Amino acid sequence: MSWLRALLFNIAFFGVTALLGVAALPLLLAPRRVVMEFGRFWARCVLALAKAIVGLDGEIRGLEHIPSGPSIIAMKHQSAWDTLILPLILDDFAVVLKRELLFVPFYGWYAARAGSIAIDRRGGAGALRHMVAAARQAVAAGRPVVIFPEGTRTAPGQRLIYQPGVAALYQALALPVVPAAVNSGLYWGRRSFVKRPGRIVLEFLPPIPPGLPRQQVMRELETRIETATAALEREAVGRGASMQVSAVRT
Repeated sequence: MSWLRALLFNIAFFGVTALLGVAALPLLLAPRRVVMEFGRFWARCVLALAKAIVGLDGEIRGLEHIPSGPSIIAMKHQSAWDTLILPLILDDFAVVLKRELLFVPFYGWYAARAGSIAIDRRGGAGALRHMVAAARQAVAAGRPVVIFPEGTRTAPGQRLIYQPGVAALYQALALPVVPAAVNSGLYWGRRSFVKRPGRIVLEFLPPIPPGLPRQQVMRELETRIETATAALEREAVGRGASMQVSAVRT
């Protein structure tokens, strides 16, 4: 049954994405905020399909921890669900994503027009400078900046090295950084065809104030995110979610 639901969801997902993507192509000439609204509508449609077909829902905790002005949101990344939920939570934000995603039909085109910050993960110091410059522009426009500190999706229980990008933003922008934990990988796995019913939890944690030394903020950020993520995973397993970890690195 899970496989059949996943098949129906994937058919609906790609069908709706293609239909909306083609119909909205003229919006690529519209102002950025209009494209953001379209992205929000598309994400809402996809999440509604996940709930109706798979039985997959979501819960958001800790919204009170997000500052009213610009901030850096450093979020654990386990699933495509993470990028779908953000437009429904944040009014206008700039997300740091790998440059390759801009070449994905429809998604990449709209992500670029919506003001995402693309980074070449093999670009070294030059890529970091480009990211910081683009983030400064976003902050000047009053937008929060979202970054996934590990730089890629990780499986539940997996822990990768936190990349220098988040520290570069923290030091250059002098903004609070809001850690965020999620357990989405238990239900919508990385490169997994099957989507499982349940309730994904995304939790925003109290912000870390600006001005801390680089090593201290990185240590604090990683500890908070990984501790909260592990707690959310245990909570989900306690509700009946399965947890399969193939490779864990600390």
